[in-house]
Amino acid sequence: MSRLAAWLGVALAAVLVFWLLAPVLAPFVIAAVMAYVLHPLVLRLEALTQARLPRFLAVVLVEALAILALLGLLLLLVPILVREWPLLQQQLPLLLDRLADAINPLLNQLGLNVSLDLGDLKTQLVAYLSANREDWWAPLMSSLKLGGSAALALMGYAVLVPVALFYLLHDWTRLVNSVTELVPPAWRGTFDSFMQESDSVLGEYLRGQLLVMLALSVFYAVGLGLFGLDLALPIGVFTGLAVFVPYLGFGLGLVLALLAGLLQFASAQAVVMVAVVFGLGQLIESFVLTPRLVGERIGLHPLAVILALMAFGQLLGFVGVLMALPASAVLLVGLRRLRQQYLHSDLYQKSGSDGAGQGPDKA
Repeated sequence: MSRLAAWLGVALAAVLVFWLLAPVLAPFVIAAVMAYVLHPLVLRLEALTQARLPRFLAVVLVEALAILALLGLLLLLVPILVREWPLLQQQLPLLLDRLADAINPLLNQLGLNVSLDLGDLKTQLVAYLSANREDWWAPLMSSLKLGGSAALALMGYAVLVPVALFYLLHDWTRLVNSVTELVPPAWRGTFDSFMQESDSVLGEYLRGQLLVMLALSVFYAVGLGLFGLDLALPIGVFTGLAVFVPYLGFGLGLVLALLAGLLQFASAQAVVMVAVVFGLGQLIESFVLTPRLVGERIGLHPLAVILALMAFGQLLGFVGVLMALPASAVLLVGLRRLRQQYLHSDLYQKSGSDGAGQGPDKA
């Protein structure tokens, strides 16, 4: 009993340290998750080359492919920005005029003697959008100086994550073995069984999440295309693939679709398009795709999926949201095993037999 209490104390201390150091550990956690996903690719590449390819080169190739895939996702934004920026310069004054024409009558109907004049705002925005690179470069640099902590944090992530990922991929097997050696020999079989089951559950989670991303990419691209949006394909694919970052990917895709729709249609059709497509997309993702393709694969109830996202997000912020479902999957494996041990324990068996014996007397 004392040994179990000691292990529980160590686990609680580790959780407390992780919670306190979450902002610092964030890039290393991201790198560790990526290393877990990419390490099987390194092993497969070595197997295909019959170990003639050095581990160093295998790791570099796999990491380079992963970085290129992430850059490819970001490059989907290039055609969107290239097309929308000139349209924004042309259509924004007209949109502001239409906004004023629509709001002023509503204010008068409500009895508010206020006239919405967007002339100054329109002049400033047009001047800003029409400025050349030299005009906005200086304000951009000054804003980066004022928000230096955010800029440095972003640069730190850009440097630390690839470096940490390389070392984790290169030494993954040795690190796993060093952790396994710390497990007492009497617990080694239980530990290995637990890790194998957790690995299986996490694999199901990753495959399910990939299916969700692909399904949403098709849905958003087709849905926006049916409304006649010219940029339906890049915006739809970007939104679908970016949902691996909960809330952020969906929100960014919604803003891009709304902006593109307003600039192309210059009417309420853009708002209707976004409301219908993204509203249905969010409902399908939350109540059909994620619970069915992710939650059921790892054994989590749909309500547990929502609770996990909210709880981990509250405790660990953005990193917690990323870790919510994988961590919940591992926790679920542990809870299953504890439940089985309790059902087969003497405490449960004795309480059941005592209850059965007392039943007729109570009647």
